[in-house]
Amino acid sequence: MHKENTIAHNISLKPYNTFGIDVDAKNFITVSSVSKLKEVLSLEEYPEKFILGGGSNMLLTKNVEALVIQLNLRGKEILEKDEDYTYIKVQAGENWHEFVLWAIDNNLGGIENLSLIPGNVGTAPIQNIGAYGVELKDVFYSCEALNTKTLETKVFSKEACEFGYRDSYFKNNKGLYIITSVTFKLKSEPKNINISYGAIESELEKQNITTPSIKDVSDAVISIRKSKLPDPKELGNSGSFFKNPIISDADFKELQQKNPAVPHYIVSSSEIKIPAGWLIEQCGFKGKRFGDAGVHKNQALVLVNYGNATGEEIWNLALKIQKNVKEKFGITIEPEVNIY
Repeated sequence: MHKENTIAHNISLKPYNTFGIDVDAKNFITVSSVSKLKEVLSLEEYPEKFILGGGSNMLLTKNVEALVIQLNLRGKEILEKDEDYTYIKVQAGENWHEFVLWAIDNNLGGIENLSLIPGNVGTAPIQNIGAYGVELKDVFYSCEALNTKTLETKVFSKEACEFGYRDSYFKNNKGLYIITSVTFKLKSEPKNINISYGAIESELEKQNITTPSIKDVSDAVISIRKSKLPDPKELGNSGSFFKNPIISDADFKELQQKNPAVPHYIVSSSEIKIPAGWLIEQCGFKGKRFGDAGVHKNQALVLVNYGNATGEEIWNLALKIQKNVKEKFGITIEPEVNIY
């Protein structure tokens, strides 16, 4: 393995992306401090930089010519705690799921529904990750981010992050900032635990749990996710490949006339969210395999690498799915994953 904080050359990125795509980084460095990150960003001999977090939300379709900077900023610090809330500053390189388990061990509530989401803490706000009735923005207090042009650190409040559905200021201004730490506002004494998402309730019922703890909710979420989603260590994937599309009420009524059984969630008085997995399944892709690229047998929203698929093969499958959904339903489904 190459040494931390020194530049290595021609490194395979297969271990650094959850899809397990084997492409090379011409130049690669792991940084473990903000000062080192600033130093590396200043290197003029590498004008192009490529920031790598947990590698869980990307599809690499070619070798990376830019300098790959892997963020390995670690550490957690409780800033303040009162009866209601605990404020915790977590460095960007901490693994998300490990942080969730740490919070549960310390009886801090609010992120238990987000158990087992792959990736690191620093990339969570970019996507405004969400699952089972909870989004990152619900527990977000602020984050520190480094401006890649000026190398100055800026603190972003929740408002400044402009969170939307799988969306944020950072996603819409790619490459301008690198999140170096996130401060969370968690419940000191977890009450009003969110089990409103159907699958959690039925999972708890199966186990005869009527007054669940945050650990019970986390265990239920882990169990549901494992039954639906493949472990990236065993089968390369990036979780949900597509975003659930949001359509107008008028378009939904038209869709429902032709497909009375269409599942849906009301977003607002004029917008309806349709599960992309259902649309893909209706087009016959669930469980289909094309060489080593495929669609998962339990969840059509997840594209998988059966071993030696190239990023290009997975991307071509994604485009094929997109085209079929558009032709059948008139709905465009957008990738949730970043394509490089």
